[in-house]
Amino acid sequence: MHKNTRITTATAGAIVLGLLAAGCSSPAPEPPTTTEPATGRIGPIDLSSVCPSPIVVQTDWNPTSEHGHLYQMLGDDPAIDTRKKAVTGPLVAAGGYTGVELEIRAGGPAIGFQTVSSQMYQDQDITLGYVQTDGQIVASATLPTVAVMAPLEVSPQIIMWDPETYPDATTIADIGKTDAVVRYYAGSPYMEYLIGAGLLQRDRTDGGYDGTPATFVASGGADAQQGFSSSEPYIYEHEIAQWARPVAYQLVADAGYPNYTAALAVRADALAELDACLTLLVPVMQQALVDFYAQPEPVIDLILEAVEAYDNGIVYTRGSAEFGVSSVIEDGVVSNGADDAVGDFDPARVEELLGIVRPIAVDAGLTPAEGLTAADLYTNAYIDPAIGLPAE
Repeated sequence: MHKNTRITTATAGAIVLGLLAAGCSSPAPEPPTTTEPATGRIGPIDLSSVCPSPIVVQTDWNPTSEHGHLYQMLGDDPAIDTRKKAVTGPLVAAGGYTGVELEIRAGGPAIGFQTVSSQMYQDQDITLGYVQTDGQIVASATLPTVAVMAPLEVSPQIIMWDPETYPDATTIADIGKTDAVVRYYAGSPYMEYLIGAGLLQRDRTDGGYDGTPATFVASGGADAQQGFSSSEPYIYEHEIAQWARPVAYQLVADAGYPNYTAALAVRADALAELDACLTLLVPVMQQALVDFYAQPEPVIDLILEAVEAYDNGIVYTRGSAEFGVSSVIEDGVVSNGADDAVGDFDPARVEELLGIVRPIAVDAGLTPAEGLTAADLYTNAYIDPAIGLPAE
C-alpha cells in the first residue's frame, strides 16, 4: 500500500491534544552540551563564537521539500545517520563555512510521534524546533516556545474533495452544505474552528482519519478529507492507482484559521541565551530559503537520499518533492506575505489565532498559560527585512 508522506504530521508536528497533554509530564531535561565545530576556514559569516555546534534542528516529519531551506545550509558531503535519523554537516552561508555544524533531525516516527515542543524540553541539545502557533498556545503553560522565523507564510493544511462528485463546491463551506463526511485527525483545533464557525457540521465529521487513502478511495468520492496542499493533490492524482484523478481543495487558512505551521522556535527559557546566535542565524536561514526555491534540485537529491537511507516505510518520490516546491509557491504558502521580507510573523494574525484557539484549548481541558499574549509566542526581532523572495 502507498503510505502517505503526511500520515501523522498532525499527530507529531502539530497539535493532537492528547499527545500535548502527555508531553506535559516530560522528565526534567539535561543541560545542553556543545561540541567543537569541524576545523576549516571560516567565511564571511562567523557563528562559532555565538552559536552552539552543532546547531540542532528538530523537524516535524521525515525529510520533505518543505524542509529544503534547512538542507540548503549544509556544506558538501553531509553525513546521514540512519540510527539517529539525522543529517549533519558544516553550516555554510554566503559561500563559506560559518564555523559550526548543522544537524537536522527527522520527526514523526523518528521521535515516537511526540510533539516537537515536548522533544525540545526533553533534549536541550535541540536548538530550534518546528512548531505550529496553535500548538504553542495549547502547550504554553508547560512547554512554552518562542517562534523566530516562519518559513511557511500560510499553512498548507487543506480539506479536499472529489470535484466530479461535488462540481459546484469551491470552498470548505460548500462541502459543509453537502452530505459529505469530512475525515480528519481527532484533536485538531482547526476542525473545532471549522465546526464552531458553522462551515462544517459536527455530525458530518469523523476524527478517525488514519493517514491512509483507503477510506477516501472506498467512498468513491462521496467523502472529504484533510490533507496538505503540498502533497495530497499530487499523491492522489499520480501515485494512488485506485484514485488516479485530481482532487479539489481549499486551504484551511482561506476559511479563516490563520495558523502558522512549521515555524522555527526555541524554548522560551533559551531565548536570551541564544539571542546573539539568532541575530546572525535567522538571516542566514532566510537567505537559505530564498536560495532553495531558486534552485531546489540539489537539495531534493539530498532529501531523497536521506528518506531512502532512513528506510522507515515512508514513501516520498521525486515527483512529490518537486510538487511540494512548485505548489507552495503557486498557492502562496511560501511568500513574502504583506511585505518584502520572508519569514516574519503578522502580529494581527497571531492575535486572531490566540482568540480562536484559547477557548478551544480550555474546552479540551488544556488551559494555556495565564496571561498569555500573542507577543509571548513569536518575535520578529531577528528577521532581516531586506531578505525576501524575488518579485515575480
